[in-house]
Amino acid sequence: MTGIVAATRRREARRAGTVAIALGLVVLVLFALSLSYGSFQVSLPDIVRSLLGQPTPPQVDYIVRTLRLPRAILAVLTGLAFGIGGAIFQNLVRNPLASPDVIGVTAGASCSAVLAIVLFGASGGLITVIALTGALVTGALIYVLAWRGGGMGTYRFVLVGIGIGAALAGVMSFLLTRTDIRVAQDALIWLTGSLNARDWDDVRPLALAGLVLIPAALLLGRLLGGLQLGDDMAKGLGIGVERGRLGLLLTGVLLVATATAAAGPIAYVSFMSGPIAARLVRGGRPALLPAGLVGAAVVLAADFIGAHAIPGIIFPVGVITGVIGAPYLLWLLATANRTGRGE
Repeated sequence: MTGIVAATRRREARRAGTVAIALGLVVLVLFALSLSYGSFQVSLPDIVRSLLGQPTPPQVDYIVRTLRLPRAILAVLTGLAFGIGGAIFQNLVRNPLASPDVIGVTAGASCSAVLAIVLFGASGGLITVIALTGALVTGALIYVLAWRGGGMGTYRFVLVGIGIGAALAGVMSFLLTRTDIRVAQDALIWLTGSLNARDWDDVRPLALAGLVLIPAALLLGRLLGGLQLGDDMAKGLGIGVERGRLGLLLTGVLLVATATAAAGPIAYVSFMSGPIAARLVRGGRPALLPAGLVGAAVVLAADFIGAHAIPGIIFPVGVITGVIGAPYLLWLLATANRTGRGE
C-alpha cells in the first residue's frame, strides 16, 4: 500500500513538473512576442542583443528596454502574483469561487486606492502602500467574521467575503460620483486594470515583493495538502492549523494586494488561474506554481490582444480578462450546480 501511494505521488510530481515546464515555455514565447510585435517590429536576435547589452540601433534599445520590457515584466509579475494568490485562497477554502476578486480582498485594495486617489490625490508608491493596507484590513475582517465555533467555516468565509466586497463596491461608486470628473476618470482607468504607460518605477516594488512573497507562498503551500483534509486530520499530521492558515492567508493577501497596487484589479486572473492549473496537473496536490504561470500567460496574452486586436485602439488588459473570465465564471457555476456542488 505504501509503495502504491509513493508511486502515485511520484507520478503526480512528474506531471506537475512537466506542466510547469510547458507553461514556462508558453510564458517565454508570449514574453518574446510582446517585446517583438508592435508598430515597430523588432527581430528576436535584436531583442536578445538589446537585453544582453550588445550593440544595437538606438531605437531598438529604446523600444525594447524602455517601452516594452517594463510592461512585459509587469505582466508576468502581476500574473504570477494573482495566480498564486488566487490558488492559495481556493485551495485553503476548498472552493473555486473563493478567489480574492470574488470574496472582497481585491475590492479592499481597490477601495483604499480609490479613496487615496479621490480624497488625497495620491499617486505612485503611496497608492501601493494604501492598497496593501486596505487589502490586509479587509482580509483580517473577513477572517474574523468567518470565525465561528473555534474554526473558520469555508462557505461562511466565501459569503462574508462576497458581502464585504459588495459593500466596498458601493463605497467606491459613491466616491467616484462625488468627486471631480477628471479625478474620477483617473481612478476608473486604474480600476479597469491596465498596463498602459507603466515603467520601471511600477515594476520595482512588485519585483521586490515577489522575491519575498512567491518563495514564501511556495514554501507554505506544502501545508495546503494537509489543511485540505480538515482541521482534525491536519492536527493529527502535526500541522499547526491556525498558524499555517494565517500564514497562507497573509501571503495570499500580500501577493494580490501588491499586484493590484501595481496594475489595478485585473479581473478574473486570480479566479481562473487556479482551476485551469488544477485541471492541467490533475491529482490531489495544490498547484501553486502552475497557477502562477497560468496567470502570467493569461495577463501576457490578454495585454497583447488588447494592444493589437483592433488597430488604433488599445484596450486595457482588465477589459480582455473580464471578457474571458465572465463566461468562465458562468460555466463554473453551471457545472458546479449540475454535479451538486453549488449548494
